[in-house]
Amino acid sequence: MPHVFTNGIRLSFERYGRGERVLMIMGSSAAGRVWTLHQTPALVERGYQAITFNNRGIVPSDVPPGKYSMADLVADTKGLIEALNMAPCKIVGTSLGALIAQELAIGWPDLVRCAVLMATKARSDAIRVAQADAERALVESGVRMPAEYDAVTTATQMLSPATLNDDEAVSMWLETFRHSGGGNETSYGQAWIETGVDRRSALRQVTAPCRVIAFSHDTITPPHLAAEVADAIPDCDYVEIPGCGHFGYLERPDEANAAIIEFLDKH
Repeated sequence: MPHVFTNGIRLSFERYGRGERVLMIMGSSAAGRVWTLHQTPALVERGYQAITFNNRGIVPSDVPPGKYSMADLVADTKGLIEALNMAPCKIVGTSLGALIAQELAIGWPDLVRCAVLMATKARSDAIRVAQADAERALVESGVRMPAEYDAVTTATQMLSPATLNDDEAVSMWLETFRHSGGGNETSYGQAWIETGVDRRSALRQVTAPCRVIAFSHDTITPPHLAAEVADAIPDCDYVEIPGCGHFGYLERPDEANAAIIEFLDKH
């Protein structure tokens, strides 16, 4: 797997297709290869080159010891863009990846041509703060939950009621989560990234055109929090995809891909 050295670590990345490059930034505890299930094939078919990578803490990228910060991952991604001479680049990010893209657009506008921000937020409300605190407490306790428990927890947090109530569909997802190592130690450092700071004021400085894509049944970054990002960024529109949860780009890939590509083509 090719890699670059940036911000004192090695980041692994992959290229798919040829054409104008699009940087894909994945969410927490997940590898860049998740994009290859649906998004990179659609982008390649449209004539783009998709570049995916693994954030620090996800092998084969380096897994430095200790607790990571948002600034760490933003600096890593900035270094990758510069090392691959991509600036200004089109970016697609989801969840933590969208927050990284937002920070790049705030702090380094010369690096970002436009950005698609999926399952994003500009702050955390009370229940999301409590959820993050609870997850960190579990990590810090050293307790390792069985894979079966992690699979069910991940499914109920990340998927829509429609998927959860479909026996065939949810069985496939549970099997996937059981084998993906949901409690993977390699992502330990990512658990400490603070994503709840209110960035609405800072987002008003963003000059790049953006599109927020929210998923109607997302309980991690619900539509009302995603809409605040679209409201804050001056040149930003908002798309809400029905019938899917935090993994909406996997549950409803056709709709998500259409919204991504329509925006990228425009900018």
